[in-house]
Amino acid sequence: MAKHLLIEGRVQGVGFRYELMRQARQLNVTGWVRNTRDGKVEAVVDGPPDRVDAIIAWARRGPAAARVTGVQVSENAGSYDEFEQWPTE
Repeated sequence: MAKHLLIEGRVQGVGFRYELMRQARQLNVTGWVRNTRDGKVEAVVDGPPDRVDAIIAWARRGPAAARVTGVQVSENAGSYDEFEQWPTE
């Protein structure tokens, strides 16, 4: 069950990508995360539904310094071997 996330708010420069990657690896889900040029964080998470839901719930809060104002979630086709940080789009 892969989901595409687009996270808005104060989410760059606050450790969001690093913490999302740490959470994903802790929950043993795969996918990727990156910054976008317009100030958002984009991610794809893939794994069992309960673990993907846990990552989405975390993304709605983010790390302490973040101020998440919205998370758009959509279906995503794809399969990944691990969780990676990708370069800014």
